[in-house]
Amino acid sequence: MATLLEDIQTHTQWIVDAFKADNLQLDYTIYSFIQIDRFFEMHSSKGHAVKHGRLEENLGPVLFSIGAYVGETLIRCLPGAVWETDDNDPHGEITIAVVLIDGTRIWPVQRVMKRFSNGSDDSLYPYGYELTKELSGEPFESSFWEVISAPKEEGRKYWWKFW
Repeated sequence: MATLLEDIQTHTQWIVDAFKADNLQLDYTIYSFIQIDRFFEMHSSKGHAVKHGRLEENLGPVLFSIGAYVGETLIRCLPGAVWETDDNDPHGEITIAVVLIDGTRIWPVQRVMKRFSNGSDDSLYPYGYELTKELSGEPFESSFWEVISAPKEEGRKYWWKFW
């Protein structure tokens, strides 16, 4: 039986390859989180998988894989960050954490689960950007807004729309 750290590596590579089927590139940059947000916009709605979409089957493993990718990307972008796992925890796939150099813990799988459940209100790109902006110095990628700009629900107002 593989350890959680081994599973993280396996699932991270799997999701990178799987996203290629939707022409979505995951390249271990924070910008690639826009592609994940695009994926969720295409394959989920109101906390449910879209019929015949890529989340309709194997939802748990796919969310774990995306969470593993998010965590691995943060580790690559934040010097000193490491995985924290507990192979004895029966909920270990959900409680894996990334520990930052200052001791802050981030739970990427739980964050991905929130993205699925809450939709674009919990988008991953702004989350990753805020965590890394001081180190990267990169500007916020405005194309993100195009991914989530059209509300799926009639009459729903998003926090960034004031009119």
